[in-house]
Amino acid sequence: MCGFALTGTVVGLPPDQAGAVSAPAEGEVGTSSEECAPGPAARVSDPEAAVTDGGELTPRQASEYDRQFREAILPLRGQEIQPPRAVPVVVHVISAEDGRGNVPAARIREQIKVLNTAYRGGYAAEAADTGFSFHLSEVTRTVDDTWFTRFDEYRDTIRAELRQGDAGTLNVYTADLGSGLLGYSTFPQDYESAPEQDGVVIAHDTLPGGGREGFDLGHTGTHEVGHWLGLFHTFQNGCSAPGDYVDDTPYEREAASGCPEGRDSCPRRAGDDPVTNFMNYSDDGCMNQFTEGQATRIAEHWAAFRS
Repeated sequence: MCGFALTGTVVGLPPDQAGAVSAPAEGEVGTSSEECAPGPAARVSDPEAAVTDGGELTPRQASEYDRQFREAILPLRGQEIQPPRAVPVVVHVISAEDGRGNVPAARIREQIKVLNTAYRGGYAAEAADTGFSFHLSEVTRTVDDTWFTRFDEYRDTIRAELRQGDAGTLNVYTADLGSGLLGYSTFPQDYESAPEQDGVVIAHDTLPGGGREGFDLGHTGTHEVGHWLGLFHTFQNGCSAPGDYVDDTPYEREAASGCPEGRDSCPRRAGDDPVTNFMNYSDDGCMNQFTEGQATRIAEHWAAFRS
């Protein structure tokens, strides 16, 4: 099945998506005292129970990322923007000495296939074809018990030592991230200040066939690459404007879990919750689409920060 094609987009910022976070709608709760330090955006297996460091951006952090994006895209306004021909992917497999986490080549190739199907709109008739594609350029393998089981503690060192390529090279790291954390990613805006840290981290058992219950079809990779390309969670800012800064993803008060049907957590806003969107927290089997607005946003972020 194919989706709506995005062959090119002319840069123009929506007038209703200002860089500052607007006031919450009546009866809705907003926040105003968050720090603006950048942090990775994560995907967790249980949004109600799992606690991660920097897993979700505060409204101010998201606003600051969007301000940087609007500033960077301004010189390209009026130009037609195309997605890249293909994004090179370097996968860094970190495993334990007893073989845990030593992801076989076949599962890595399947993960790349999942990314290509997802980003070309192949999982749902209504899904957008973002125009993005990915090709595997190299796989590195590191056997280190400490790095494998305590990746987050050593992540700065690991990424600085292993990362390859430039801003347009997707570096993916696989390791044991613990029971609640599925993966996390940097944003394109982070690259200039810390290029050696740029990339996506995913739990080794979330790759296709990895055995992580509910999360082993490869869509943790799909989700985290979405962040790497500039997308926020669909539930960013809850029911308050500007939501996730994408016009065609309905507002959502909080992350979805499992695959709820007919969920409408922002009844004063149009549309049911986007539980099938790849930028939600739904189970892998529930996720099947990006929207045309998300496709436009990642193409613009690529032009602004990664091309």
